[in-house]
Amino acid sequence: MFTSQLLFFGLGAQEILIIALVVLLLFGGKKIPELMKGLGRGVKSFKEGLNEVDETVSGAVNEANKVTPDDAVVKEEKPKKDE
Repeated sequence: MFTSQLLFFGLGAQEILIIALVVLLLFGGKKIPELMKGLGRGVKSFKEGLNEVDETVSGAVNEANKVTPDDAVVKEEKPKKDE
């Protein structure tokens, strides 16, 4: 019936219910929302960090694309001959 339809990492409905009850007993009803809020903040911070890294990499790639091959080559000056 329902247990055959609900598979979460190979767990059925009964196993998930038992895990939820154990978590409720360990942490209590008041502590669980605080834990979920902290988890949400952590995920948000992680996503912001990923976006920051993506922006940094994109900026570096754009800067690299702006440099032309002529700009990248260091030109040597010929020494002037004394008159």
